[in-house]
Amino acid sequence: MSQQTAEQTDFTVERLLLDLVAWIAEEPRPYADVLDAWRTSCPRLPVWEEAVDRGYVRRVAGREGGAVVHVTGSGSDFLRRHGRPVRQRDAARHDPSAQKKTA
Repeated sequence: MSQQTAEQTDFTVERLLLDLVAWIAEEPRPYADVLDAWRTSCPRLPVWEEAVDRGYVRRVAGREGGAVVHVTGSGSDFLRRHGRPVRQRDAARHDPSAQKKTA
């Protein structure tokens, strides 16, 4: 892969990460819905995997047996750095590190 192609891929992944984290920040999403919408087999666009690896989102056990995905404090910071809106209340409620920041 050329340097230019690698840079374009990195830029694309960053933009898609912003979209994914912003979508989850609107409201916590069922894990199955997140995977249906964002999981890919393309090794050049690992958006869901990258969001998890960077700690921007967290899977939490749901009340009715299904897991729910929430934005973490790191994910909220990522959105803020890029001028995206954040619902701080949701991040703080589901991320212990965010609770420490707001306490």
